[in-house]
Amino acid sequence: MKTKSGAKKRFALTGTGKVKRKHAFKSHILTKKSTKRKRGLTHTGLVSTADMNRVQQMLVL
Repeated sequence: MKTKSGAKKRFALTGTGKVKRKHAFKSHILTKKSTKRKRGLTHTGLVSTADMNRVQQMLVL
């Protein structure tokens, strides 16, 4: 099976097998968002356990 190209670009695996993701709402219309909010969106997060099966299926893990 092939991996989904969009998922390949958006997710990355950690050493322990968890899946890293970026936050949404950080690409444009940034003037109305507070500095604190933008700074919080900079850091990466982890995919929730509820979505883990779908993401792993897209990445063919």
